[in-house]
Amino acid sequence: MTQLLANKVALVTGAGSGIGRAAAIAFAGNGAHVIACDVNREGGDETIATIRSFGGAGSFVVADVTDERQVEALLARVVKEHGRIDCAFNNAGIEGDVALIADYSERTYERVMNVNVKGVFLCMKYELRQMAKQRSGAIVNTASGAGLVGFPTLSVYVASKHAVIGLTKSGALEYAKAGIRVNAICPGPIDTLMMARLAGGEGQPSRSEYEAIIPMKRYGKPEEMAEAVVWLCSEAASFVTGIAFSADGGLVAQ
Repeated sequence: MTQLLANKVALVTGAGSGIGRAAAIAFAGNGAHVIACDVNREGGDETIATIRSFGGAGSFVVADVTDERQVEALLARVVKEHGRIDCAFNNAGIEGDVALIADYSERTYERVMNVNVKGVFLCMKYELRQMAKQRSGAIVNTASGAGLVGFPTLSVYVASKHAVIGLTKSGALEYAKAGIRVNAICPGPIDTLMMARLAGGEGQPSRSEYEAIIPMKRYGKPEEMAEAVVWLCSEAASFVTGIAFSADGGLVAQ
């Protein structure tokens, strides 16, 4: 089987669970050395243990993507230990509250924006600095179907994911001539802990109601998102940059 990322160095944030864990495993399965990052040490260790169980290469680093000093140190460590960074999946994110805009707390607004937007911005800032020196690299940011359309009672999450797509498009244009590609993946409802927290909550559809509005009539799997991320980081997508890649069972096509 062809390994799409043989001998590449890949950084994954939010790698302790869900799509991030699946992506870290998929990167390693495609030959990359993976640096998994999360604030959850237990989850990150489990991700690396899974990678090593099939002979993959990887290490775990605890870092908070909302703290610029920690992000700068993370990228410095990657470069010191591996000499380069070829692929980055900026995936760390949170959903925030389910509430009407008029009822949304400023404190939660700031936390969602810090993790989902500032975190992506800071990671891109230091990833792009290194990739520009190399004159190569691929970045994928986790946006959402909620970055393409609106969803009631999820306004701040929606706003944060629209912002991620804006950062993605701007970064792609700024660094295209430097040999760097920047794309976003826009998952629909995926079978993760985040969706388990959302589905059936106050003001939110149940899982069966979510599935009923998806044309494919099911949740996506984290592994399906991971395959898309690996492809976007690989040479198979060498002419792809600046896109918001929907992987949502047809949800936002309606």
